[in-house]
Order: sequence, then C-alpha cells, then structure tokens
Amino acid sequence: MLARLVLILTMACSVPAWAQQNVRVPVEERGRTVQLAAQLFKPAATPGRVPAVAIFHGCGGPGQNTARMAGLLASWGYAALVVDSFSARGLKDICGRNWPTQADAEARAYDVDAALAWLGTQGFVDPQRLAVMGYSYGGGVALLRALSGNPNETAPLPARAVVLVYPDCALADVLGPKLTVRQPTLFAMGALDDWTPPAQCRAVIDRVTRGRDLVETRVYEGAHHSFDALGLPVRYLDGVGNRSKPGGCCGAHYGANEPAWKAFVADVQAFLAKAFAS
Repeated sequence: MLARLVLILTMACSVPAWAQQNVRVPVEERGRTVQLAAQLFKPAATPGRVPAVAIFHGCGGPGQNTARMAGLLASWGYAALVVDSFSARGLKDICGRNWPTQADAEARAYDVDAALAWLGTQGFVDPQRLAVMGYSYGGGVALLRALSGNPNETAPLPARAVVLVYPDCALADVLGPKLTVRQPTLFAMGALDDWTPPAQCRAVIDRVTRGRDLVETRVYEGAHHSFDALGLPVRYLDGVGNRSKPGGCCGAHYGANEPAWKAFVADVQAFLAKAFAS
C-alpha cells in the first residue's frame, strides 16, 4: 500500500510526455457547426479499448492543470480529451469583465455531449466507459449535465462517472429544489475556496433526492481555489467575477496547495478505477 502511494505522489509531481494529438470536436450551435479545438492524450499501447475522460477547463481556458491531469490519466491507461471551449468562439479569458452568464454556461453544456459523442466514435475508446471532468466554471457546466431536476429525463449524460473540481455550483440553482444523480459523481473542493465555496456545493448536494448514494465529496483542508496550480503562490485576484458574491462581483483567492493536489490525485485515481470497474 505504501509503495503504491509513493508511486502516485511521484507521478503527481512529474508527469512524462504521452502521445498527444490536436483534434477537432464538432458541436452544433445556433444552426451552425462549431469545430472546438481539443488535445487528445493517448495511453501507451494496450490490448482492447480503453476508458476515456473528457476534460473541461475553467474561465481562464485550458492550462497546465488540465494538461497535467490529462497526462496522469494517460499514465493510468485512460485516454483524455482536453476540450477548448473558447478559441473557436473567439474567447480567451472570461474571468474578469466578461464573466460568463447562466445562459453562457447552459449553452456550453452541449460541449460535454459533443465531446463524449466524439470519444465514443474513436476505435481505441470503450464507449461504455466514458467520464467527464470539469474545473471551476467548466465544473459548473458539467454539473448542469450531470444533475437533473427532472427524474423522468430520457437523455441522461452518457458518462460512467463525473469529477467536479472546485466547481461553480451556483450554476445549478436553475435546476430546481429536487435533483437526480445517475452516475457516480465526485466533488473535489478546497476548504478555503472563496471563489466557488464548498458551501454552495453542499447546498446542491442537499437537494439530491435520487442517487444521493452516488455522490462523493472531498474537501481539502488549507486549500483555496485552483489548489492544483502547482508553483503558483496563493494570491488575491480583485478583478475576477465571483458568482458567490452579491451581484456576481468581485474578487477571490487563487493558488496552489501541493498536499491538496496530491490527495486529489489519489482520490481521482481511486474514484475512476472503481467507476470504470463496475
């Protein structure tokens, strides 16, 4: 057990280069097809089809944290698709004055379905073992697809598991007072997060009336928002939008916490292994 933990932590700090490929993911939007840029990370050659995880970035766009996680997933034998929801739409960073609206998030939720559909058509991917991982704003978007306010919904999210990393849980307010979860869902949050506070996610989880046993939470002590931004000291960003504050403005802390990151890596590995094995 100790040797396995040491291996996990070693990989968390040093991720080798894996086979990477730039691809395009088509998504229908307002009567036209938008070709989203994406980066595909493939594991070393393995017999049979592999599980795959679609990764969705926060308000700052794809970054080192999403690429780092994709490399780790590849090292565990999974394919990982880091989806860029911004560049094809002429966006770069919407953390400040262009803070995304509820309508923006609901429109972006279709990117989740498009990415999963694309992965399901790849010959090396097992379409029955797909997962979604969303960070911050992207986590809130994934939350909109992972949870349902309609227990009779006929088109649930086609994923085996969902990982929500310090997600923007305020986006789920529109889903109503009673929520349904249909797949194992992990909430991973920093205890000191004042951008997407854990209290907001607890309030969402409290509204789950069906599938509550599928929800897991991890709250990392001493950690702020973006605890996985390794090498970045915690600082206060006074110009960012903040849905947890009155009027959605402004300011939040942001920065790394290496112990939280290492615990998070171990938690995600265990969670996905269990979900894909079932």
